[in-house]
Amino acid sequence: MANMNSDSRHLGTSKVDHERDPGPMNIQFEPSDLRSKRPFYIEPTNIVNVNHVIQRVSDHASAMNKRIHYYSRLTTPADKALIAPDHVVPGPEECYVYSPLGSAYKLQSYTEGYGKNTSLVTIFMIWNTMMGTSILSIPWGIKQAGFTTGMCVIILMGLLTLYCCYRVVKSRTMIYFIHHINDTDTILSTNNSNPVICPSAGSGGHPDNSSMIFYANDTGAQQFEKWWDKSRTVPFYLVGLLLPLLNFKSPSFFSKFNILGTVSVLYLIFLVTFKAVRLGFHLEFHWFIPTEFFVPEIRFQFPQLTGVLTLAFFIHNCIITLLKNNKKQENNVRDLCIAYMLVTLTYLYIGVLVFASFPSPPLSKDCIEQNFLDNFPSSDTLSFIARIFLLFQMMTVYPLLGYLARVQFLGHIFGDIYPSIFHVLILNLIIVGAGVIMACFYPNIGGIIRYSGAACGLAFVFIYPSLIYIISLHQEERLTWPKLVFHVFIIILGVANLIVQFFM
Repeated sequence: MANMNSDSRHLGTSKVDHERDPGPMNIQFEPSDLRSKRPFYIEPTNIVNVNHVIQRVSDHASAMNKRIHYYSRLTTPADKALIAPDHVVPGPEECYVYSPLGSAYKLQSYTEGYGKNTSLVTIFMIWNTMMGTSILSIPWGIKQAGFTTGMCVIILMGLLTLYCCYRVVKSRTMIYFIHHINDTDTILSTNNSNPVICPSAGSGGHPDNSSMIFYANDTGAQQFEKWWDKSRTVPFYLVGLLLPLLNFKSPSFFSKFNILGTVSVLYLIFLVTFKAVRLGFHLEFHWFIPTEFFVPEIRFQFPQLTGVLTLAFFIHNCIITLLKNNKKQENNVRDLCIAYMLVTLTYLYIGVLVFASFPSPPLSKDCIEQNFLDNFPSSDTLSFIARIFLLFQMMTVYPLLGYLARVQFLGHIFGDIYPSIFHVLILNLIIVGAGVIMACFYPNIGGIIRYSGAACGLAFVFIYPSLIYIISLHQEERLTWPKLVFHVFIIILGVANLIVQFFM
């Protein structure tokens, strides 16, 4: 290691083998380890800026390194007599790690790495990361569960997933081993500017059809629906749009547009608020028996909502990464709780407003679609803008997910994440083909979300956090029967949540 004035400098004066030397990197280091990693010093004149050619360690630095090794051989590692005293150990910001390949790498302490984001930034990072397409299915989930039951389930699932996420955060210090729209769709015009449709009315029996307006005699609308069908034509349009993006060698360009996720969610909140103000609230409370226009407050299909919410509240696999850059690590748990509260309130706001403002009568609440945007006709400008936002958001996320699959699959098999354009193209055709098949034969976003959410959540939300906590308590001989029963019960809930999805 070396003491330096600049964090962007290397040891050296001669050439380096670029094929063997990985170049500059940041290395995470515990501040407590500095006492056992004694640095040696070299003159700043022997340091070369990293922007120039990477160079080998100078003769002076090499001699100093050999001297340190010489002293280390004079005594056993347990003998501290010949170790440099503490007062000459530089601070973490001044330390570099000496590489046998001929470079000195920046020694980045945890305090430096963690001091990037304030609590406010951390909270909204978690909120933005958790928000996704599952928000489109929350109103449908509330309809399936019943209005009152749906609100209760959202709150309870928020608390349960928050606890499991809390267990993930704490585990770092506790574990010691490693339906599409067609020309029969019914349109209800509640006023001249806010039409709401019931795509399933064609199979119908929805009341008061005399107040409905049909597209049947509108040739232009029929032609539009023919060429813009979300399960027959749109998936193939997206192939031409997304497949080239998946073949990029690096997805770093798309990672800069994550702000579109926040913009799209904020626009959805504005859209729902605007529509609710224009449409008004339409609610009746019937606890167990459905009526002509309203669903009961308690329905036994509520597990469909729990499946959706498992994915909607899922952030457990990356919460440690999001929290590690929090400037004040002691506020991690508080910031996590605030973020979950904001996410829960967002889901409640979207779900309650869409459900309550859906015009019943004349349409039944059962008309609420799995993607609530489908309840607005394609001619609705505001909902069209919302779809555009979501499209651009997916255009930035999809290449990142494809890149992750490429790294894990091709890197494991061929040892190279980009062996050739042919290999990458075949993999991406499989990925896109699976999406097209799903869009053509099972275009049900609510179903996809609840199945995938329950399956992934079983492992990452329910099983792993609970098992890690149980094992850590057992290792410390602090495991009690109440704690064991409670966390086993959480695992059972996760298993039941997955199994029941196949019977709903």
